[in-house]
Amino acid sequence: MTGSTYGDLRLWDLNMNQLHAEKNAHDLGVSCCTFAPSILSAYKMQLLHTLTDQSAPVLSCAYSSDGLLLVSGSVDKTVTIYDAINAVLLYTLNKHERYVTACAFSPTSPLIATGSMDKAVCIWRLEDGCSGHEEPALTSKEGRTSAGRSKLLVSDWSEKDVSEWLAEEGLRTLVDKFRANNIDGTELLSLTKETLASELHIESVGLRSKLLRKVEELKSDSVCSGIPDEFLCPITRELMKDPVIAADGYSYEREAIESWINTKNRSSPMTNLPLLTTLLTPNHTLKMAIGRWKTSQ
Repeated sequence: MTGSTYGDLRLWDLNMNQLHAEKNAHDLGVSCCTFAPSILSAYKMQLLHTLTDQSAPVLSCAYSSDGLLLVSGSVDKTVTIYDAINAVLLYTLNKHERYVTACAFSPTSPLIATGSMDKAVCIWRLEDGCSGHEEPALTSKEGRTSAGRSKLLVSDWSEKDVSEWLAEEGLRTLVDKFRANNIDGTELLSLTKETLASELHIESVGLRSKLLRKVEELKSDSVCSGIPDEFLCPITRELMKDPVIAADGYSYEREAIESWINTKNRSSPMTNLPLLTTLLTPNHTLKMAIGRWKTSQ
């Protein structure tokens, strides 16, 4: 089974013969496909259930080995677990700090692994009888540390947090130097090439550049966490840089809605109704609000 950004599903045999095509199965494209373990011999596409418990695009899904459970991960940072037969939500897990991009069941034990852009993999244990109690059975030490720090603004990091971050980013050689100079989160964000050379005496040009690049990534990650939903493009679920208002009254990132209009026959991404016009109006008020929010971060 294959899916595409056009929203189509296609079923193929191993000789690459197309057995079935389902046009526009999903409005905003297909990001993942998975088969239940028991496959019927007749290939007729029929919609059985629509599960809508996640508030943003679904990036991954997987069936348990017996086909009784279904797990999915989303841009809204949640993991949902369903009774796959009856389409009933069993659990919503909120451990991850960023997009959940991968989900998998263990084939031999009651465990689920979920991977995220927060750089952590969480392993969850399903309790006997689906009692409703769930918790991460195993996480790496690095994963727990990162998750704890990510709840803070970088400017609120302690000297210890900075040292741990350096070690995780492959800059362990700088830990002692940063500790000796009492570098906390606020000072980390204010570092420049000049201060690294003259005050911290980091002689390697490459090391200085690598550190500053990591700091810039850190600033970008900080801006992208906890974003108000109205600042996210409904199509890409990313922070908007050039928001525009479409004919349906919703605001989108200009590039995303222009691409949508060019490929989706002028239907609204939010309502599925035809757009009366393709005219896009810059949303200056929203753009200024996003700018103020980024500054406050």
